[in-house]
Amino acid sequence: MKEIGIMEVGGFRVGHAQNEEGATGCTVILCDRMSPAGLDVRGGGPASRESQILNPIAAAEGINAVLLSGGSAFGLDAAGGVQRYLEERDIGFETGVAKVPLVSQSCLFDLGVGDKTARPDGAMAYAACESAGYAAPAQGNAGAGIGCSIGKYRGIGRAMKSGFGTYALQAGALKVGALVAVNALGDVYGPDGKQLAGLLNREGTGLSSTLEEMFRDAASAAAPFSGNTTLGVVVTNAKLDKTRLTKVAGMAHNGYARAIRPVHTTADGDSIYALSLGDLPGDVNVVGVMAAQAMERAIVRAVQSAASAYGLTGWRDLGR
Repeated sequence: MKEIGIMEVGGFRVGHAQNEEGATGCTVILCDRMSPAGLDVRGGGPASRESQILNPIAAAEGINAVLLSGGSAFGLDAAGGVQRYLEERDIGFETGVAKVPLVSQSCLFDLGVGDKTARPDGAMAYAACESAGYAAPAQGNAGAGIGCSIGKYRGIGRAMKSGFGTYALQAGALKVGALVAVNALGDVYGPDGKQLAGLLNREGTGLSSTLEEMFRDAASAAAPFSGNTTLGVVVTNAKLDKTRLTKVAGMAHNGYARAIRPVHTTADGDSIYALSLGDLPGDVNVVGVMAAQAMERAIVRAVQSAASAYGLTGWRDLGR
């Protein structure tokens, strides 16, 4: 198995748009053709649109796009911009009356960074579609990642800057990749098990462990900071139906669990989509295992690519 570029998976385009001053943005994944998709939500506070069409018992066999955005539930209007872009190009599900673009969307909470009144809207999402291409997308402070932060158990004052990241793997002809906007309550750990970033110490000069802080508070009724949610998309050239893709999305959450601690709390809306973009025969278990590893590495890359901004320290500036 080897690392490849995310766009080598094939069958899709990626576009970013953001409001840098307001610290919010969106990232769109446009499928070259209507593609089967699955979704697994593990966090307790998701904000999503057109998620039920991905239920294995729902009639829709594919979707046209996935939109990841900031803005919390306010950002859900943005998917209308993707629909408008696709409708203008006669792309969508044929109903016999009109083609209806099927766009699934999930939002993360970035209202505590930048301007809380700045939210992704249809115009921003349309701009993301216009910018979408087959070149590798920007990582770090870009798109849905622009307002991302991590390590927020003690509030935004001790949090660190995070962002958007990608990673992809190939085994034989099988290709699996992950794209993720990392906006977590917890800390981020590397493949070696060491904490990379997250909750800062009181002085802001180094790291504290969110897990240790939580255990210290175990006897109290204090609620954790609620503005989080990590959003991911798995892409593969394997031909899988949405039932199997739902399983792949679930297995990809293992990547979340390896890289983010704690994860899947009631203060997170952690969600992962999985898209089948090719026709290669593939085993769901192999795809799922590769998806988890790609997601773990994409999370690390999102953190290491993020620059300090909005008063939040980035990984590259930690301890310097």
